Amino acid sequence: MFVRLSVAVAAMSLLASPVFAQGAKPTDPQIAHIAYTAGSIDVTAGKQAIAKSKNKDVIAFANDMVRDHEAVNKQALDLVKKLKVTPEDNDTSRSLAKQATEKQAELAKLSGAAYDKAYVANEVAYHKAVIGALDTLLIPSSSNAELKSLLQTGTKIFQGHLQHAEHVAAELK
Repeated sequence: MFVRLSVAVAAMSLLASPVFAQGAKPTDPQIAHIAYTAGSIDVTAGKQAIAKSKNKDVIAFANDMVRDHEAVNKQALDLVKKLKVTPEDNDTSRSLAKQATEKQAELAKLSGAAYDKAYVANEVAYHKAVIGALDTLLIPSSSNAELKSLLQTGTKIFQGHLQHAEHVAAELK
């Protein structure tokens, strides 16, 4: 039940943010900031899991999250520098960061198998929400071909992470 609520909250914050109310779509600088924030959130969550978990599969998954999201965020930073675009903080990226901070605090209180299950369940929910936002809002709203291409690459990475998270979650049951 909580996982479904997390998915709903994450999806709503990505898709119904006041920044994009009344049919307005995000600008490329806003999209860049949202995408970077989403990757940074998973890096932070992965680092927490590496520190807290004792489960080798959870730790391996968390290491993959840190490695892959740091790499994509580096590509994003390189692209915005090349394009001379300054990522623009916005209500959606702030909402994502706030929710992630709250989730990290909640997960920090758990340990052992309870932590592992909650972390992986959150990763499944988070990746589903971000994939949905990429496919329905961020990619279609992007006007720059290189940014759009990076977001499409990000979608493929998130889909792979989702499958990996679902596999780890099944093993934890």
